Amino acid sequence: MTVAFGRLSAAIESYSVAMTIVSRRSVFGLAAGAAALVPVFAHATAALSPLGRELAFYNIHTSETTRVLYFDNGKYVPDALESLNHFLRDWRTGDIHTIDPALFDQLHDLQALTEGQGAFTVICGYRSPKTNEALHERSSGVATHSQHLLGKAMDLNLPGKDLSHLHAAALSLKAGGVGYYPNSDFIHMDTGPVRQWT
Repeated sequence: MTVAFGRLSAAIESYSVAMTIVSRRSVFGLAAGAAALVPVFAHATAALSPLGRELAFYNIHTSETTRVLYFDNGKYVPDALESLNHFLRDWRTGDIHTIDPALFDQLHDLQALTEGQGAFTVICGYRSPKTNEALHERSSGVATHSQHLLGKAMDLNLPGKDLSHLHAAALSLKAGGVGYYPNSDFIHMDTGPVRQWT
């Protein structure tokens, strides 16, 4: 818990610095950033609570929605994880794959860090080999060994939150890969090695 708290505290500091830079157009940017840190830190502390972690999603392709308490009383909830595996299935083929629970923890921390409300919009969760191959043939931007194939990645946005701010917050977590796709209005997050790209 101490290690996790330290990591998220560092993320809060990094995110606050990034937001200060973004806000330099205002002479009050530094003061506003400092003031904003208090509620963000409070939410970050809540994010580390072992008592319960909940996430909500909207799938842009299937129009399905879900809200799930995936972690409760100090442990992951198996039925909740199973439901998320199905929700994040390859919508093109219907294939289902186990999603890395650490990805949900990243998203939970991201939402707490940005004080986001509501459901994440999911553009892509699990991607089957068949789908990935077809997409790779159409675009070199689709990796042949994508983390989506392993159930370790998600492409998403959070309505009501500026994408550049969401991107900065995701980078500050330093918890995996982060891709930035402003023209398509989403960021990529995964639980692989820490890296970034646009």
